[in-house]
Amino acid sequence: MSSELLLRFGFALGIIFLGLTVYWLINQRLLSRAGNNINHLLNPLPNKPVIVYFTTPDCVPCKTIQRPALDKLTSTYGDTFQVIEIDATERPDLAKTWGVMSVPTTFLLDSKGEARYVNNGVTRVEKLMEQLQTL
Repeated sequence: MSSELLLRFGFALGIIFLGLTVYWLINQRLLSRAGNNINHLLNPLPNKPVIVYFTTPDCVPCKTIQRPALDKLTSTYGDTFQVIEIDATERPDLAKTWGVMSVPTTFLLDSKGEARYVNNGVTRVEKLMEQLQTL
């Protein structure tokens, strides 16, 4: 009985590890794609951190959670960073190029224009503040 339980526990840990690894690899791929396509979006680079925010007009979480979080960041940090909002329905080419598959999606770029973080789904203001402070 105990060896069967240990075997199941081992399989569960393996599945968890595999899932986390796949998630990490997908995020690395998205960051790589964003870094390769920053020149299509910003030319010249603003020499300050940038949040690229993909949304759609009918996205309720975008309007009720993500947009207020970005507004709070802007009121807290002022013009020390730039927010670029992209409507994925108007610019599906950009959404596809950046690898956006759901909204809201935010990319945080450092002052050199390199993508450092990608957040799929709603991201709370506290997490965005943490990420901005590390840039």
